[in-house]
Amino acid sequence: MARTETRAPDSSQRARETQRRLVRSSGSARAHIALTVGLGLATTGLIIAQATLLAIVIAGVFVDGDSLSDVEGLLVWLAVIAVVRGLVSATFESSGRFGAARVMSELRRKLSERLLLVNPGTARDDHSGELVASAVEGVGALEAYFARYLPQVVLAATVPIAILIWVFPYDWKAGLILAITAPLIPVFMVLIGMLTEGRTRRRWSMLSRLSSHFLDLVAGLQTLRANGRADAQANSIAEVGERYRRETMGALRVGFLSSLVLELLAMTGVALVAATIGIQLASGSLQLEAGLLVLLLAPEMYMPLRELGNQFHASADGMVAAESIFEVLDQPAVVEAPLDPLPAPSPGEFGLDIEGLDLVFAGRGKVLDGLDLSIAPGETVGLVGPSGGGKTSLLSLILRLASPGAGRISCGGVDLDSIDPREWRRHLVWVPQRPTLFSGSLAWNLRLFEPEADEDALRQAAADAGLEDLIAGLPDGLDTPIGDGGRRLSVGQAQRVALARALISRSPMVLLDEPTAHLDSDSEETVARAIARLTAGRTALLVSHRRRAIAGADRVLELRNGQLTPFESQLQGASV
Repeated sequence: MARTETRAPDSSQRARETQRRLVRSSGSARAHIALTVGLGLATTGLIIAQATLLAIVIAGVFVDGDSLSDVEGLLVWLAVIAVVRGLVSATFESSGRFGAARVMSELRRKLSERLLLVNPGTARDDHSGELVASAVEGVGALEAYFARYLPQVVLAATVPIAILIWVFPYDWKAGLILAITAPLIPVFMVLIGMLTEGRTRRRWSMLSRLSSHFLDLVAGLQTLRANGRADAQANSIAEVGERYRRETMGALRVGFLSSLVLELLAMTGVALVAATIGIQLASGSLQLEAGLLVLLLAPEMYMPLRELGNQFHASADGMVAAESIFEVLDQPAVVEAPLDPLPAPSPGEFGLDIEGLDLVFAGRGKVLDGLDLSIAPGETVGLVGPSGGGKTSLLSLILRLASPGAGRISCGGVDLDSIDPREWRRHLVWVPQRPTLFSGSLAWNLRLFEPEADEDALRQAAADAGLEDLIAGLPDGLDTPIGDGGRRLSVGQAQRVALARALISRSPMVLLDEPTAHLDSDSEETVARAIARLTAGRTALLVSHRRRAIAGADRVLELRNGQLTPFESQLQGASV
């Protein structure tokens, strides 16, 4: 019990801080809230005006005996108010959805910038399913918060107070009942919210786990089938899905229970007000106009509070999602951009100098230990060594996807720490060991580094990379969609597409990570010739276990135990 009491305020405080941060971090959110407050005040005024006029008209006709002509002007105003109220309500809802769309777009942009520009190397360390849940489901969950819950907060904060102020001069007894019963709705709403918060967090965690598990399963589907483990994984997915279903149904049960409680409180309050007014009308101590006004306004007073309770679960989902999003945004930048960056020198003109480079991985110790390396302008350096020895890590440091523990990487005497990482990467072209093909045409994928490249350049690069047979077999040639939703390419074909992309690029430095790792001997010969064309006239660092791929290097170094030494073995045979 003690643990529950200490944990709840922390959760509530965290939710409030998340709400404040959502508002502070988004200009769209601030503008949306300002518009919502304005429309909420207008709605409040129209509700009171409509009820007051309606009470005056009914009392005038049935008590004072007014004719239709006597109340004609009031009826016109009543119709105008009804139309205006409908328009304001429609605008209120539309502005909520429009504001939510803007806020979600802004959050997705910040997430994309964080993952693609600020921390491009860290996405590999995170669970892809959790990132998908944050970027898609998480941001989507905030739509209900901004489009439905936040507008209801404004109405719940303005309408009841305004109605109480308006009702008390007419009937203080009914006003007192409203003042006592109305706060019970948010009190019960908070109590139920504290009950459902843990369940909401468990449901969100289960969704992230399900997304991650499913994406991993799809990525390794062929391996699972080949080893007869597809059925077991399908059962695992079903089990996680069933747990998610149970958590979701549990949250829905609590939601239905909360709706029942809130409706019961509102109905009880209205019934008490109606009974009080009826007694006063029967005794003659209350005018019909005042009684009708209070009766008309009582349901209107409870309505925004009931709707706020109904939308409270949308707030809970949105807050958990927002916390997940902010966890991604709060990850410290792996490579900090300097406040006053220097112009990025060209490695094709100045080469690259690495001095005393250290890199430490948790659980692995030092991967690089005081490493020194100088690559002259236009030189091709081959790099060999055992798997896990730090070759790919060295490329990541040069790409500024990671920061060293100690040491310095410079170009033309300029430390890369003083250069904007994005500007530095414009001078590099990188072919990773497992390149990514994006959903789009083959031509679009080839133009990734050079969007303005013409078709002749595409075909020449494709021919140099050994893609002619592939293109000839595609139904639409270069315009054939590849990647997810299109033609799936083998690992070797994807490697050659990445190499063709690099051939089209005009970047002065080339970084190649095992460019022939997934090729047969014939394809390897073709790609080795393409590598020679790619590195000609450029500064290049080529990582490979295949001797043929680094046969044309000006010199070959071996990375072992965090140090570089000349590689003396004769470069013959299939692998190093």
